[in-house]
Amino acid sequence: MIASSFLWVAYGVLKSESKIWSTNILGMVLGTYYFTQYIKWIPKKMIPDATRDHYRGITGIILATLAIAYVLPIQDPSTVVGNIAVLFCMILFGSPLIVLRSAIRDRSAKSLPLPFTIATIINCFLWSVLGWFDMNDVNVYFPNLVGLSFGLCQLILKLVFGDGVAAPENRLDSLL
Repeated sequence: MIASSFLWVAYGVLKSESKIWSTNILGMVLGTYYFTQYIKWIPKKMIPDATRDHYRGITGIILATLAIAYVLPIQDPSTVVGNIAVLFCMILFGSPLIVLRSAIRDRSAKSLPLPFTIATIINCFLWSVLGWFDMNDVNVYFPNLVGLSFGLCQLILKLVFGDGVAAPENRLDSLL
């Protein structure tokens, strides 16, 4: 989350688009808070490896982004940074779908977090609209349209299977 937000901040700065960099600074702050909570609650035996790997990954992405933006002789660094940000964004939004197979097999979407799903749908919808109609920036609207579809898939799984308590037929009947 920290790395993804940093990529979007860098992209926004390179494109001189304050709507992108200013909102993603908040994402960096919240991502840092989440990371500190993650370290606080992770099993103690995992802390050295997990923390070290996270620090290395975040540091590597930040240094690579800065090198692309300001050091390497690239004609348009915003395109490269934007493409990397798009990749990270789609991975972030799609990551809950890793449990898709087990959710269908077990007929339970308990492992899909509903608050994250709803936040993804709202966030992706708003960025898609802004990216398409205001900024006309494919790097903004494309990954968010993909994220919106991922979020809707998660919501459908949640509505159909719920947390596995009721049979899917009963759940659908109660929704209609």
